[in-house]
Amino acid sequence: MRVVNRASRVAGTITRVLPDGVTIKTPTGERSFRFHPGGFIVNGTISTLVFAAPLPLPAVSLRRTASGSIEDPTAGIARVARASRLWVEGIHDAELVERVWGDDLRSLGIVVERLDGIDVLHERIVAFEPSATRRLGVLVDHLVAGSKEQRLAEGVEDRFGPYVTVRGTPYVDVWQAIRPKVLGFSAWPVVPIGEDWKTGICRRLGAPEPRLFWREIVSRVNSYADLEAPLVAAVEELLDEITAAD
Repeated sequence: MRVVNRASRVAGTITRVLPDGVTIKTPTGERSFRFHPGGFIVNGTISTLVFAAPLPLPAVSLRRTASGSIEDPTAGIARVARASRLWVEGIHDAELVERVWGDDLRSLGIVVERLDGIDVLHERIVAFEPSATRRLGVLVDHLVAGSKEQRLAEGVEDRFGPYVTVRGTPYVDVWQAIRPKVLGFSAWPVVPIGEDWKTGICRRLGAPEPRLFWREIVSRVNSYADLEAPLVAAVEELLDEITAAD
């Protein structure tokens, strides 16, 4: 605000406000003046400047989603889905991602699609026709050195360019990405190679058959804090990559 001090006729711009006066910047430097009734001219009008303490900001309640993101205030508004997609291996992967990242997916307009295995990953990507505005993220289980998943994933990004990103976890199944303490035990049982993993887990834990046990497992997951870090990191990175056009 530009003002004139009536007593001294000093004119300038206010640079500082204190409880008892103001500091004015003039062409020759800064001058301080105390408040007096009618002590200043503002826009040609004799004025009384007063000190008013800043009003406290209203309290804002920020709701966080299950993934830890701050909730999008427009999340309830219907959106058109992007051309970009997030692919996961199976129905349990899709349900777990929805449970934790569902709000984010709807806010971003991202659709999750099931691969039901990655044996035909390259063929599916060719049919998808990825591009700068049609990106693809692929979440893979058991992405470890020497695995079938690793061999299939190798070369995907080189072949299809920067528009396809493959990320994975070291777990045999997405069940293992849920922290066992959430389910009341210290560690997932070891199931020998050759034995169906889910069936073996249920047998060793005395749980019902896999379909029913999964319903119990997923119901215990309330946020990203209930998941192992590799899965959280993989999903977050994939969401970043497939929305990179923004």
